Order: sequence, then structure tokens, then C-alpha cells
Amino acid sequence: MKDFQIPTYSLRQLVLYALKLGTIGFGGPVALVGYMYRDLVEQRQWISREDYKDGLALAQLAPGPLAAQLSIYLGYVHYRILGASLVGLAFILPSFFMVVILGWLYKLYGGLSWMQAIFYGVGASIIGIIAMSAYKLTIKTIGKNRILWGIYLVSTIYTAITETEQVVLILLGGMIVWLKENPPKSLKSKSAKLMEFFAMPVGIGSTVIASNQGILWKIFVFFAKAGAFVFGSGLAIVPFLYGGVVKEYHWLSDRQFLDAVAVAMITPGPVVITVGFIGFLVNGFSGACIAALGTFLPCYLFTVIPAPYFKKYGKIPAIASFVNGVTAAAIGTITGAVFVLGRKSITDFPTALLALITIAILMRTKRIPEPLIIFISALIGLLLKFKT
Repeated sequence: MKDFQIPTYSLRQLVLYALKLGTIGFGGPVALVGYMYRDLVEQRQWISREDYKDGLALAQLAPGPLAAQLSIYLGYVHYRILGASLVGLAFILPSFFMVVILGWLYKLYGGLSWMQAIFYGVGASIIGIIAMSAYKLTIKTIGKNRILWGIYLVSTIYTAITETEQVVLILLGGMIVWLKENPPKSLKSKSAKLMEFFAMPVGIGSTVIASNQGILWKIFVFFAKAGAFVFGSGLAIVPFLYGGVVKEYHWLSDRQFLDAVAVAMITPGPVVITVGFIGFLVNGFSGACIAALGTFLPCYLFTVIPAPYFKKYGKIPAIASFVNGVTAAAIGTITGAVFVLGRKSITDFPTALLALITIAILMRTKRIPEPLIIFISALIGLLLKFKT
């Protein structure tokens, strides 16, 4: 990063801004990073355009939820570790407490017919939203690159068939593009060493999992692995979570998992905050805290550790190639997850119609926010399924 400059704002002001954005910031990661640029760069001029662009590039490059990582980086710009920590917490905590409260209500009333009716409609609508997100990400990211299309299709088919996400497959996608476009001259090259930085969490996570069987420790390690591989979009974590919490550990049912995704969609802040809801269902408030800590700790470390060096090394072509391959594979898992979750949620003609209507609305207009679509879907579910 460039030499330290005296900020024109206090840390308290930036933390309060992050708290506000985390409380009312609907619209997903793209909207949230747009709000930060408008408010902090253009209007208040607290952050320079150069620092904002560097933060956005690092957030896109490293694994982790985009908006949360950008907020952490912007806190680091003038107030270093303390700023990154406080701003990141202020941005994440409002939506975390919201999903914990919703998790408590869900466990309290989840067996009632009105709650089941709400999620009957919401679940179908969520499939439409995820399908459109996968489509937009695919068109925007894959383009006409045949290698990326191959990686994308393999990842999609694997996820759809096995109903799980394979982290090694995602890393392999990055390695293929890296070796094809910018092969290292030797294994001791600078780019090769940088790639090890991204691959390291896989081995570490696998080793730690085998060393302890306590439920909270299992929750922490699993969600830490999930948080270390959220490339491309917050939705990239959905198939990974499904493979773990439903297929491997059997912590949640298919229905409960879909409801958890729905909760993330109707609350402000990052989509990844669904981990708080899932953690609460698995092991109460302690489970929610541990799941959130495990998910966001890698995001935090992947931001503050490379931040001082990013200006110097962030534009190395090998890194860009690796990230392109990883992103293609991650988007493939999202697309595969559409098929997996769709089979669980689209159970009859009304749910199929609701999913198609959601897709049609999102294709034709950008004026209707996703939370409003979900709210309307909940009302439709009540009308169709609620029995007194």
C-alpha cells in the first residue's frame, strides 16, 4: 500500500457507516460495493479512487465474500488492523444478529403450518434467483474462453451428479488456466510460490478435521474451509455448504437448507451470512457464532495479510489466470447447485411456475428488488398452503 496519509475522517465515523450499511444494505455484493464507492469515494471523499480500486481487486482476487472483504480493506487503508477489524465487524454483525433471531423463530415455529407455507413459496423463488445469478455470472465471466467453458461444464456436471462440491476440483481449475496461460519457468518462481498461498488451506483443513471430533470444532473447521473457497460470488458457498451440512454431516434436512438460503436472501448484508442461521440450527447460539467465525476469519486474513504487498504483486498475470480458472469452477458449482436444490424445491406445478415467473421478472427488469420478490413469494405460499 502507499505511504500512510492522514485521514479526513475518524475511525468512529467509518465504523458507524459500516454499521448502517450492514443494517440496511440490500441488493447483494454488487450493490453493496457500489454503495461504498458512491458514499465513501464520490460523496464523502474519505477513500481515494486508487485505494478503492486496489481493495476491489484484492476482494475479487482472494477467496471470501466480496463486499465484506472490501469493507475490511477500506477500514485498513487509514487505520490498519484496528480499522479493518472494527469496520469488518460493524458490517457483518447486523445481518448476523438478524439471521440468529430468524433461526430462533424458525426453531420455535418451524413446525407450524404457516411457517411451512411461507417457505413453500420462498424456496421455489430462491431457485429462480440462484438460476439467474448463475446465468449472469456465467455470461459475464466465462465469455468465449474454451478452457474456462470446459472447467465450468465439468464442475457443473460433477456438482449436479454427486450433489457435493469438490474443493480440489476448484483449485485444479485454477491450476489448469495458470499453467496454460502463464506457466512458471520453475517451481521456485514467484508465481508458483504465490499459488501455494491459495492451495494451503485445503491440506491444513483436512488435517485439522481428522484431529478433533467435538461438534463445535467440527463446525468451526468445516465453515473455515467453506470461507476459504468463496470465489466469484457469495452464492459459491451454497453447494459447498449443501455437501457438508446435508450430505456429509446430516446436520440439516434438504428443506431446512433451502430455508437457510432463503433467510440469507431476505436479510441485508452478505449472502454468506446464512452460515449464522445454519450454525444456530445445528448447535444454538454457540453454533451460530462458531460458524460465522470460521467463515469470516479466512476472509479477514486473506485481506489484511496481503494488503501491504498487494500493490506490488497483485497484478502478476499468473495470479489473474489462477483466479479466472477458480472462478469458472466456482460458477460451475453454483450452476450445478441449481439442479440439486431445484430437485428438492420444485415439487409440483405451482412451485415450478413460481420459479419460472421469478426468472422472467429478473430477466425483464432490474427495478424489482429480490427481497420484494421473496416477500411476494411468501404471501403466495401462505395462500396456497396455509391451513388453519
